[in-house]
Amino acid sequence: MPLAPEYLHMVHPGVIFHALLYGRNSRDPKKRGRSVEAQLHDGRDLCDRFEWHIVDEFKDAGLSASRHARRERDDFEALLDAIENGPTIPGVIRICVAYEASRYYRDLEAYVRLRNACYNANVLLCYNGTVYDLSKREDRKATAQDAIAAEDEVEGIRDRNVRTARQTAEKGGVWGKVPFGYFRKYDPNTGELVGQVEHTTHGPIVLKALQHIDGGGSINSLVQSLKRDPSAVRPDGADWNDNLVKYMLLNRAYLGERLHHGQARKATWAPLKGLETTEGRALFRRVTKILTDPARGGQYDSRAAHLLSHLGLCGECPDEPVLKADKRHRDKARIYRCGDKRDVRILADQLDAYVEEGLLSWLRRKELARAALIPDQAKARKEVEQAQELLTVYTEELEEARRLNRTRNEQGRPLLSLTVLSEKELDLLPKIEELEHRLQAVTGVPLLIQQLLAATDVDASWEKLTLEQKREALRQIVTVRLYKASRPGVRKIEPGRVKLSFFGTPGFKAPHSRARANVPSQRRAPGGGGSE
Repeated sequence: MPLAPEYLHMVHPGVIFHALLYGRNSRDPKKRGRSVEAQLHDGRDLCDRFEWHIVDEFKDAGLSASRHARRERDDFEALLDAIENGPTIPGVIRICVAYEASRYYRDLEAYVRLRNACYNANVLLCYNGTVYDLSKREDRKATAQDAIAAEDEVEGIRDRNVRTARQTAEKGGVWGKVPFGYFRKYDPNTGELVGQVEHTTHGPIVLKALQHIDGGGSINSLVQSLKRDPSAVRPDGADWNDNLVKYMLLNRAYLGERLHHGQARKATWAPLKGLETTEGRALFRRVTKILTDPARGGQYDSRAAHLLSHLGLCGECPDEPVLKADKRHRDKARIYRCGDKRDVRILADQLDAYVEEGLLSWLRRKELARAALIPDQAKARKEVEQAQELLTVYTEELEEARRLNRTRNEQGRPLLSLTVLSEKELDLLPKIEELEHRLQAVTGVPLLIQQLLAATDVDASWEKLTLEQKREALRQIVTVRLYKASRPGVRKIEPGRVKLSFFGTPGFKAPHSRARANVPSQRRAPGGGGSE
């Protein structure tokens, strides 16, 4: 039968006890439970009191012991290994010590593994200040009942957590990991959550990151910028990478929304400053479209250091491979060459200048450019006017509701309750966002291209763009094809050697089909003319 530790020496007289200590907790943000160190401290006191020699300690911090656990408990596995493969010493009995049964296990499978290990190795089990000999029927029964109780307890905890998560989601409450850009305030006395508020330093960094992508910047350059910025260090200590940046940029928590099973609800926290307006939501939606659009092909060339590398195509090869940047062996001059056969090449500076001038000439003819990008401008203008008129109505209605909520009567109560305002926002915000989406879809023109079309001085605006912004504009507006010169040694660009196929004309390829598209190559244009 189970024994109190003080009687153990009477059952096993003249025996030395070697102890294996184990401690575990899942998480304890409110500091109400027993930390791993506190559990081990209690175990050390117990061993000191009864002169058990501690031979090893095992601890799993922040890990669940239930069947719902997502990560293995490495030290629990090490404990089992120590029990099963530990040395057998004459006159020595080993004893495994933990604070309580639930530290060892919260599901029956883990209990059975520990029981079998102790049974086969003649190791005693101790928890809750009681020692069990698992070679005895009564002790196996007692520990099995404790294991059932521990599993039932964790199932009850999980059911409550699931229910709490659902109720919290329905109210738009805080849940899960803190998004970069926010921090959570807790009551210093009770440890209860007060709310989630914008971080004064990190919040503006998130907005700046969204604007970077909206302006044609790449994920890679954004990652490098965040890594260089000391104020952008993540609270969890993780280094910025592509996945973390994309997760941040797509997180609707910054709009003051709470997602639960794919459904967005108004959250209890405020949107980041700059995203609470109609323009801010439109900015977020544009970035979401950029990052989730399969036509972008994962931004495979966002690290390119040259204007036309992986953008231009070789017109001589049937499958039109991309042009790659290289250096000429004899003088190290920078060139573009066919990515496959390497038999078509041209000086990079020469091709860059030719293509840039061709693009700027096309953009300077604003009516032609707009007509190509927006074929039916009259229809588009009418759709824009209708959508904008309805958007204005919804926006004004929402602003009036918010104004009434801020206005107090003589008794100090708002003219419109927070509950009614929340219902109004839940009704109008999706409609406003849908209209914003419709306005963008009417033209389908990215913000970067819209800015170039609207610029009074296209050349000056072009020079202000970064390399990646220029590449993005080229990707959206023109397809560049390079052909062989008429004879070896020709340095200038002959008529027909470079063909520029602009948006809306034969030969233009959508951005997603730039790399190795399986289409027939275009024949060199006869005579003088390098554009289609």
